[in-house]
Amino acid sequence: MKNQLVWFKRDLRIEDHAPLVAAAARGPCIFLYVYEPEVIEAEDFDPVHLAVINESLIELETRLKERGAWLTFRTGRVPEVMSEIHLTHPIATIWSHQETGNRVTRARNQRLAAWAEKNGIAWEELPGRGVFRDLTNRDGWSSRWKERMKQPILEAPEKLAPVQDLARGRMCSETDFGLFKCMRPERLSAGESRAHAMLTSFLEERGEHYQSSLSSPVTAFDECSRLSLYLAYGNLSMKQVAQATWARQSQVRQQKKKTGQASAWPGSLRAFQARLHWRDHFSQKLEDQPDLEWANQSRAYDGIREDAFNAEYFETWCAGQTGYPMVDACMRALRKGGWINFRMRAMLMSFASYHLWLHWRPTALFLARQFIDYEPGIHYPQAQMQAGVTGINAIRIYSPTKQVKDHDPTGVFIRKYIPELAGVPDAFIAEPALMSHDQQIASSCVLGKDYPLPVVEHAPAVKRAKSILYGIRKKEDAREESRQVYRKHGSRRRPNRSGSKRNE
Repeated sequence: MKNQLVWFKRDLRIEDHAPLVAAAARGPCIFLYVYEPEVIEAEDFDPVHLAVINESLIELETRLKERGAWLTFRTGRVPEVMSEIHLTHPIATIWSHQETGNRVTRARNQRLAAWAEKNGIAWEELPGRGVFRDLTNRDGWSSRWKERMKQPILEAPEKLAPVQDLARGRMCSETDFGLFKCMRPERLSAGESRAHAMLTSFLEERGEHYQSSLSSPVTAFDECSRLSLYLAYGNLSMKQVAQATWARQSQVRQQKKKTGQASAWPGSLRAFQARLHWRDHFSQKLEDQPDLEWANQSRAYDGIREDAFNAEYFETWCAGQTGYPMVDACMRALRKGGWINFRMRAMLMSFASYHLWLHWRPTALFLARQFIDYEPGIHYPQAQMQAGVTGINAIRIYSPTKQVKDHDPTGVFIRKYIPELAGVPDAFIAEPALMSHDQQIASSCVLGKDYPLPVVEHAPAVKRAKSILYGIRKKEDAREESRQVYRKHGSRRRPNRSGSKRNE
């Protein structure tokens, strides 16, 4: 029998796992996870990522053992690990999912492909989500995405035949890589069973008011799906979530026909379905143009921030000490739990990019380390969009004060993460600096002592940012480049009369 090797990466599950199913049908299998020092030492990695990987691996190994197999653990560079295994247990085929990763993983894949070809080993990379390789343009992308999501969900084999007599190795912890222990007391735990429980609770209970609750950090922690962690590490496949959502939409329609009662479910499920599509839409951008990880999507914006980086501003932003309560509360929440809702993520990046005029690359790397659900394919295109350097997206400058008034007017979220503001009246929770000195003393929050004064003034900072960015947009060379960017990356969907989107 020819030995098959299933290489797990960001697909840490057993259900709907095409490489596992294909390998199991062809011969005895090695089920491999590699701890890669070059990934763990990269600028975008944090101990929280290792913690969720290990939680996922523990459950994955349990489910493999139920089927008569086990995980093999190794540490090192992947081609060298494969070579060592191949010497004693010859590999016929490597099976894995395609991935849209960072510069480190792309370089690793190139080395592995060269090693496999040199040694006459097939490497089968199978699609695992709605991202397509080697696209020339986005025409028809939405239809292709939907067709892929409709493909049957693959059940895990009931029995697996492992390759015998291969040292299993061991799981690694933070100390193996000289990392500090993960300290995120509010974070979600990872794993396939937790992922399915989260999906069920959202579609059956928590998600009814998703559409109206997703923007506020007061409600988003409970009423958003919270599936991003599980999709990022492959505890769930996108196909599983899409099909479960469609099934729930059908159920809701039937319930309405029977009872005649309206609910918020239809609108919320439509909004959630659109977000699933949106995830892969952004990942496709990095797949098509890998240098979006470090280079402006529109090169017309090169040089505008690179030499203006203010390290002091950056440190206050990272520490949640900007003097803008919503910005600071969101950053502190991230540091405790690794998650914040999308609108607040956009606001954090907007504030760093426009108010503080920081280049998006260092701020994106910092947020990558904070986000428990960090995915390069979503992260870097989004960072650029919020920084206004894509050339094709509207420039969205969020007012931190307006975000408080719109989404946390009584300071429920803010006071939870900024206890210094506990005694500040609701009237000043968006802008504590408007309090008189006597009011500051009465609220036990003296500005500049207990809580910082605003690091910059909103109006002049925004005026400067708009002047620079809109000045660039008026130039003909920038306009031409924007047209080129759109042809490569632009959405081919447009609103229909109901306000939703449709394919061209």
